[in-house]
Amino acid sequence: MNLPYFLGCPSWNDAAWRGALYAPGLPASEFLASYCSVFNAVEGNTTLYAWPSVQKIERWAAVMPAEFRFCAKLPREISQAPDLRDVGELIIAFRTLLEPLGTRVTPFWLQLPGSFGPARLEELTELIDTLNRPIAVEVRHPAFFAKGEDERALNRMLHERGVERICMDTRALFSCQSRDPAVVHAQSKKPRLPVRPTAFSDAPQLRFVGHPALEANDRFLAPWLEKVAQWIEAGKRPHVYLHTPDNRLAPELAMRFHEQLCERLPGLPQLAVAPMQSESQLSLLETAR
Repeated sequence: MNLPYFLGCPSWNDAAWRGALYAPGLPASEFLASYCSVFNAVEGNTTLYAWPSVQKIERWAAVMPAEFRFCAKLPREISQAPDLRDVGELIIAFRTLLEPLGTRVTPFWLQLPGSFGPARLEELTELIDTLNRPIAVEVRHPAFFAKGEDERALNRMLHERGVERICMDTRALFSCQSRDPAVVHAQSKKPRLPVRPTAFSDAPQLRFVGHPALEANDRFLAPWLEKVAQWIEAGKRPHVYLHTPDNRLAPELAMRFHEQLCERLPGLPQLAVAPMQSESQLSLLETAR
């Protein structure tokens, strides 16, 4: 897939996508290949919660195209450690485990908890230097969004190292007034913080957590469509990952984003159609447009 940016969802292994992104009877073992035929990147949520086995990494490496991007999150034993300076061996072990994926793991992601504040900035600096691989960092502490010296110090450190500050946008999610359990759960887990559309390298990173009604996302996506288009026009290759509250509609939202970006950037290639595409899948693509 020859896109000038990377587009994907939080994972590829959602059985609820059968009959939509995937053919109705597609075995779970074939989800990844089918996903890679449509999207060229994935947000590696799974590695935050569990280390994949060597055998699983080998299977992924055999299926993922060379140009695919798997943004593997550093495991929570690392990101939530009391002191990031004590996890050097874990960092090296995790980096070594994923080596069969090569440049497909670009960048690693570090999702820090809301308790990680400015006093620990030195720890973050050391972790980045220890990993010694392309990395993007998501911060959630309010001080890093206060436009004061703490935020400036964080931005300086990241910018000096060419490390992206992940742009997290949850405004569409929190605009939803539904009491649906999936919405309530997502709102309880996701941070509600100001948006920081930063680009400290040639690969800015966007995580957009959307409203369950796809059209309700359009007004929140509009500024990002312009920003992503500008990044592409400037020669950058941004990453864009789309979520919905329970992620059942994440592929549709990603398709919707791409179709709207095609309007801003005429000539942008259309997304491919997955193998064994069913009539319901074709209908989904038309709806997303």
